[in-house]
Amino acid sequence: MNTVQTRPAPDERRWKALGVCLAAGFISLLDTSIVNVALPSLEHGLGATEATESWVVSGYALTFGLALVPAGRLGDMRGRRQAFLIGLALFTVASLACGLASTPGWLVLFRLIQGTAAGMVAPQTSGLIQQMFQGAERAKAFGVLGTVIGVSTAAGPLVGGLLIDAVGTDDGWRWVFFVNLPIGVAAFVAGLRLLPRLPVAGKHEEFDLFGVLLLGSGVFALMLPLVQEQQWTGREKWALLPLAVALLGAFWAWEKRQGALGRAPLVDLALFSLRSFTLGALISLAYFAGFTTVFFLYALYLQNGLGYSALASGLTVLPFAVASAVGAAVGGRLVVRFGRKLVVIGLGGVALGMLGVVVAVELVPGPNLGWASALPLLIGGIGSGMTVSPNTTLTLTRVPVNRAGAAGGVLQTGQRVGSAAGIAVVGSVYFAHLANHGRTDTAMQFGLLSAVGIILVALVLAVADLRDRQEHPEAETVAEVAETVVRGRG
Repeated sequence: MNTVQTRPAPDERRWKALGVCLAAGFISLLDTSIVNVALPSLEHGLGATEATESWVVSGYALTFGLALVPAGRLGDMRGRRQAFLIGLALFTVASLACGLASTPGWLVLFRLIQGTAAGMVAPQTSGLIQQMFQGAERAKAFGVLGTVIGVSTAAGPLVGGLLIDAVGTDDGWRWVFFVNLPIGVAAFVAGLRLLPRLPVAGKHEEFDLFGVLLLGSGVFALMLPLVQEQQWTGREKWALLPLAVALLGAFWAWEKRQGALGRAPLVDLALFSLRSFTLGALISLAYFAGFTTVFFLYALYLQNGLGYSALASGLTVLPFAVASAVGAAVGGRLVVRFGRKLVVIGLGGVALGMLGVVVAVELVPGPNLGWASALPLLIGGIGSGMTVSPNTTLTLTRVPVNRAGAAGGVLQTGQRVGSAAGIAVVGSVYFAHLANHGRTDTAMQFGLLSAVGIILVALVLAVADLRDRQEHPEAETVAEVAETVVRGRG
């Protein structure tokens, strides 16, 4: 299906259009972490139970992950502009509904809808970048996207803490959702004017509904026990994992059959023949399994172990957020020149920064930890910025534009699954040590070391790819790929 396409002349408004995509991406990713600091407010103001709180947090991640690939494919087929605007409108309305929810049950329902809408928006952003930008400009655009990913994830606790501190405990949780409204409305209005009406290559292809059912069921069976790991006691939940493997295996066989019959699959399996895509997706999955977990543990330790307020806890991750923005901007400019080497350096920086936090917990086990961990978090943030955006560029750079939405959906589904798996694994280490020994400081250290171990898996994958490229210099480089894209053969 990799047909040669004639690319239109670059739209002069493409950078403004990117700003619209990034604004929508910011609020959708902000909502993966901002709610964590609002849970005490939910208990006090809405009477939420522990089960409700779990679904408010994990339900969003679950539906977000389920929607990514089908929404990405829908954007490939029917137009990314239309899919983006529908998803953004639904997300904004769902945010309003969450803030106005009168009972915990309604809040959970609207939160599930909000996650689905976020999953509709995310793959359109990467697809639009593929379509609007070429060569080095594309790498720069992905660099800015990496900045947004890093900052939004890290800034969630800070923004949530500021809102709750300003509004109060009773209604603070509502403003965690209301904050999306002005950004969502402004982005939607600007998107109507600025998002380009680009050619749609797959508008005559049929949508693979059975593939959606198989993939959705498989991802659901995989993610559900992970996101509910702390709430579902007992081992019965893990019986869903073999079911997930069977469903995803059936999905793979079905997609292969679709391709053999000349029908448009939901996911073009030929994408996985691209080493850059397969390895980049695995690196992303492993990195997000370690990276996202750090903020989960850190906020838990500071608030429950050291008595930090939501605001103070959020302020401690500010060095990481700022450094991540700087690292992503630098990474976006240098990735075409240095390629996978930049990702190796970035992952090494993240691992070093997290080990620095472990040392800080040992040497400064008290209220001053926030100050003691500022430098390690700064180092880790720079490394994170130099990991996410360059890896995204390297992963998607050889993907045909007419498959960019589905490919972006696959990449981001891996990120969501990785985040859920990482929190399940590292959270288990933290809570098990806490239950057996009752010491939050050593539980925090063991949890962080587990997260570092997962990040080192991503580092090993990146080093393996770097060595392969050095041993086979005849392989196509990023710069050569960029030139290929400019010539219209991407």
